[in-house]
Amino acid sequence: MLHKSTTGLIVVDIQGKLATLVHNSDALISQTKKLIIGAHQLSLPILWLEQNPTKLGPTTPCLAECLTPNQVIEKYSFDATGTELFNHAVQQSGIKQWLICGIEAHICVYQTAIGLLQVGHQVEIVADCVSSRSEFNKQLALNKLLGLGAHLTSVEMCLFELVADCKAPEFKAILQLIK
Repeated sequence: MLHKSTTGLIVVDIQGKLATLVHNSDALISQTKKLIIGAHQLSLPILWLEQNPTKLGPTTPCLAECLTPNQVIEKYSFDATGTELFNHAVQQSGIKQWLICGIEAHICVYQTAIGLLQVGHQVEIVADCVSSRSEFNKQLALNKLLGLGAHLTSVEMCLFELVADCKAPEFKAILQLIK
């Protein structure tokens, strides 16, 4: 089970033109925005990644506006655990369960998830918040990740799992977000 005190969110590389070219990009961006807002309402730590932003461009504006300015972690390795600043942020957070969303599922999301699993973290891929240019590559990545110990969830499933109780102070805000 996910718990607010032990869960964080990693937003992987939803940036530039590529964000508009992935399979079901509009749905990906819409669902990811809900996830980010929900994570804020639940006070989860959020790590925000951009792959080579000089070449690929910045994070999609409607998502960037929901994220803390000047907190983006720039990376060049596909696996974010190959970036010292990311590893430091993970360690500083004290979090062991990570929700991961982003693009591309079969490259940066996949390799970052594997990197986190290899150092003992629990990983849940938010399946309606990951994509690749082809649906085939997304499904391939999800299948491989399941076989390697990651789990799948959805925006609605993980947010309500984190709320846990309809009497929780965040319940109404999360309910409105999902509707």
